[in-house]
Amino acid sequence: MNTTVKYLSDTRVRATIKVEATELKAAEQVALKKLSKTVKVNGFRKGHVPLEVVKKNVDPNALAQETLENALSRAVAESFIENKLQALERPEVEVKKFVPGESLEFTAEADVLPKVKLGDYKKLKATEKKISVAKKDVDEVVERIRKSMAEKKEVKRAAKLGDEAVIDFVGKKDGEAFPGGTGNDYPLELGSGSFIPGFEEAIVGLKAGDKKDIELTFPKDYHAPDLKGKKVVFETTVKKINEKALPELNDEFAAKTGPFTSMSELTADIKRELEAQKKREASDELKDSLVKQLVAKSNVAVPAVLREDQVRSIEQDLMQNLMYQGLSIEQYWEQKGYKDRDAWVKAEANEAADNRIKAGLVLSELSKVLKIEATADELADHLNTYRKQYANNPEMAKRFEEPEVQREVANRLITEKTVDELVKLNTK
Repeated sequence: MNTTVKYLSDTRVRATIKVEATELKAAEQVALKKLSKTVKVNGFRKGHVPLEVVKKNVDPNALAQETLENALSRAVAESFIENKLQALERPEVEVKKFVPGESLEFTAEADVLPKVKLGDYKKLKATEKKISVAKKDVDEVVERIRKSMAEKKEVKRAAKLGDEAVIDFVGKKDGEAFPGGTGNDYPLELGSGSFIPGFEEAIVGLKAGDKKDIELTFPKDYHAPDLKGKKVVFETTVKKINEKALPELNDEFAAKTGPFTSMSELTADIKRELEAQKKREASDELKDSLVKQLVAKSNVAVPAVLREDQVRSIEQDLMQNLMYQGLSIEQYWEQKGYKDRDAWVKAEANEAADNRIKAGLVLSELSKVLKIEATADELADHLNTYRKQYANNPEMAKRFEEPEVQREVANRLITEKTVDELVKLNTK
């Protein structure tokens, strides 16, 4: 077999492949074995006919076609492997010449993983941000814990900021109730900013049993297109007013929050957690910066097929995140001023996809240069960690036994080790 490869672009190749007679003979033998399973010859059991007999009793055109398909499949695979080409899609094959038993010439065209020219990965600008945890940072956490442990006591007085008002409400636009605008026995902390501006302030001064029509205008940037900038009326009934009594900050309070005997132990623990969190954030920022720098210094093209796949992945992730916020992707496009999906892809998604792909290709090449691999023990440890995480989901945990999933975990591990090595090389 003889192969000539021509790059049509940085990401697409055309391989011209010539298959010799001996290789066609081997392909013919495979074809005959396949056809032998169905051919009927007197004196022989079905599926047990000698190949030389099969050849005499099958349609020559069917044999030629089966031989051609087998030869094409094998030649494409072998030529791409031999030339270190990784096809990203099924190659487009065009037969130029085929003489059964003698010769085959064809072209195979496909998008492939591009060659990556790494920039200097040892001379990047790397400085990990210094971290510090101020007393106010610790105090803010303590206050959040304190509020979460507040005791509620019903009071008969008028509501004030900081109280919890238990309310029924129906939001109406143009006299009609709108979706998501109704609530019963809803516990609203006054001053929390949970509702649109003006609502909580309008509750202040009301008592249990009071009713009030609260006229408001939704913000112009509100996520729901049907409500942004619209005037509405909330028909509201106050059911109950609860005063929230905050616990004293003492050793007893500390003991209720965890395995602490004093406030000093609690605050020390909070400080350690905040320091660890900030350390992780600083480390992640450093890694992101180094990878972005290396990508910028490297030369790597983005195959269209990978870009399309990555855009779909970004779209799915975005839709999931929006769902948690009660938004659709169409609403997101409208908020951002995009006419449709195509406009979003062109203005936002393509760039994000390209950045992800370039980073992946560059790090993959760097792992090869640095000869970074995932050992069997490292892979086993990672797989066990994932299995423990999904201990309550046996079906999900079982997936980590699948070879494809294990390869994904191994690739992720190699990427992590490569980034760690990149940090070491640039922070000596």
